[in-house]
Amino acid sequence: MNKVALMGMFMGVCVLGTGFVYAQAADKVVADGMKVKFDYTLMVGTEQVETTQGKQPLEYVHGKKMLIPGLEKELVGMKAGDAKTVMVTAEDAYGPVRPEALREIENEKLPKDITPKVGMVLEMQDPEGNAYPAIVKEVKDKTFVLDFNHPLAGKELKFDVKIVSVEEAPVVPEAPATPVPPAPVAPEVKK
Repeated sequence: MNKVALMGMFMGVCVLGTGFVYAQAADKVVADGMKVKFDYTLMVGTEQVETTQGKQPLEYVHGKKMLIPGLEKELVGMKAGDAKTVMVTAEDAYGPVRPEALREIENEKLPKDITPKVGMVLEMQDPEGNAYPAIVKEVKDKTFVLDFNHPLAGKELKFDVKIVSVEEAPVVPEAPATPVPPAPVAPEVKK
């Protein structure tokens, strides 16, 4: 066999090999351990709450509990270019509205330059110093009611998603688990 024929065979193998690797990458599907990028629009009823349109796609590692469970479950098996609408119940998103997450606070606990107004978001601190956002739900004469529920708690969510890419996630050594503190029971105002 001459050098020209041998070189032609080598080039053919390289081209076929490259095509095979490309085909494998294009066929990767969303599964545990995969790094996924996707675009989405989030709707609650007829109101658009959030979108990645005109922004960077959302990126996460599947199976690491970085998304709400109902959305993560529905993305399994999708590949780059796939699109669909996903309905997520409150139970598989941010949970139901919890009445015990409402707290009545005396106005005097706020710094003097803050006057609570319905809809205002305040950063509260638990005794360990962890910060939590809370929404002013109601204002009374000497007190106000804070809601520590997630703003989307109790709501069904509609996601229009399109997978941008799916690839192997880099292996990162896991740090030792750190216990997550429970939600605050009697928060204090951060000063």
